[in-house]
Amino acid sequence: MTRCLAGATATGKTAVAQRLAERLGAAILSADAMLVYRGLDIGTAKPTPAERGAVPYRGLDLTDPDETFSAARWLEAARAAEAEAARAGRPLIAVGGTGLYLSALLRGLDPLPAGDPARRAALEALDAETLRARLAALGALDALPPDDRANPRRLVRALEIAEAGGARPASWRDPAAPKPALVALTRPRAALHARIAERVRAMYAAGLLAEARALRERFPALSRTAMQAIGYAEAFAVLDGTLSVAEAQERTIVRTRQLARRQETYLRHQFAVTWVEAAPGEGIDALAGRVARAWGL
Repeated sequence: MTRCLAGATATGKTAVAQRLAERLGAAILSADAMLVYRGLDIGTAKPTPAERGAVPYRGLDLTDPDETFSAARWLEAARAAEAEAARAGRPLIAVGGTGLYLSALLRGLDPLPAGDPARRAALEALDAETLRARLAALGALDALPPDDRANPRRLVRALEIAEAGGARPASWRDPAAPKPALVALTRPRAALHARIAERVRAMYAAGLLAEARALRERFPALSRTAMQAIGYAEAFAVLDGTLSVAEAQERTIVRTRQLARRQETYLRHQFAVTWVEAAPGEGIDALAGRVARAWGL
């Protein structure tokens, strides 16, 4: 059986999942879109070698950062992890903040029409307002999750699907359909913001700039997603001399706060969430115990 632990970035869900996996003899399936990239370690807060040594991890390091990666490829890896855990008689904990991956795991993904590169380029030249208007004219705008309506890349993909008459993806939830249930961690906003700032400073202290430099040397042309990954885009700007370290850290903090807000919004709209709010000063053991009880353990 796969149990899910979701939540915004920096809520502490990875540490809680690690503790629970150690207690339960479980494996962990990462449901984080940035952790699939090899070499993006410090800036994604990827589990340490010691953590991976204590608990089997799946869903990490699935592709090089110069390759395009999709939710369908992640779901294939996730299904393999579920089958592996079942054969071993081992529980599996899916943990992450990428709502689309969690939705794919719980709902599945419908097949999507292939994109036409020339058509996609033409759509990418349009602004978000025009893309939304076209989707609305096709009766497809309301089906998109709220955050996707402000995301040009997702608007383009949605318009490709709608104009091709393709099946509506599972991520475009029917408002009348029941929401899948999951447990998610949350923290008061001020506490979460403090954790985000602390994490960003710790990443720079741990060598984020050196990691970014090594990535550029090994992969001269990163994929669009990897290039714009929060933390790395700013680190690359420092290497280019367009941002100071202080400016890069502040921009990373702001973007991470924005991501956390989008993640919680997505979870609230797409799932029936049992929220577990971390109390001030609460330790990992106590928090893990409350998550286990929310799972019914």
